[in-house]
Amino acid sequence: MKDYNKILIFVFLTVLFFIYTFSLYGMNLDFSSFGGNSADRGKRIWQEKNCTGCHQIYGLGGYLGPDLTNTYSERGTAYIKAFLKSGTQTMPDFKLTDQEVEDLTEYLKSIDKSGIGRPSQLKINYDGTIAQPEK
Repeated sequence: MKDYNKILIFVFLTVLFFIYTFSLYGMNLDFSSFGGNSADRGKRIWQEKNCTGCHQIYGLGGYLGPDLTNTYSERGTAYIKAFLKSGTQTMPDFKLTDQEVEDLTEYLKSIDKSGIGRPSQLKINYDGTIAQPEK
């Protein structure tokens, strides 16, 4: 009888797991780059162009380009747009439209508002969590 209950519980939990998984991954199936606000569209462009392959956000990503977490507040809109429009020797010119440049700039602005990306400026609490200093 005990083995029967264990099997029944296992089957029940497995069914719940699959129901949860399919409902979770079944949501938001429309990943069209036309939806959302400008920052949302910028994030999709960031992902489509694989910017993380070279750049970091919050210290995570590639090492060829700089960490862009706080570029918006440090360099400003004109600087970001110039790089996005023309590229550099190491960063390719992706031939972005004016709207795509605007969306990527808004995405970087939204990231900048969310915190500080340089690990040396972060305070590690006694319990291992990280507290960011005020900007």
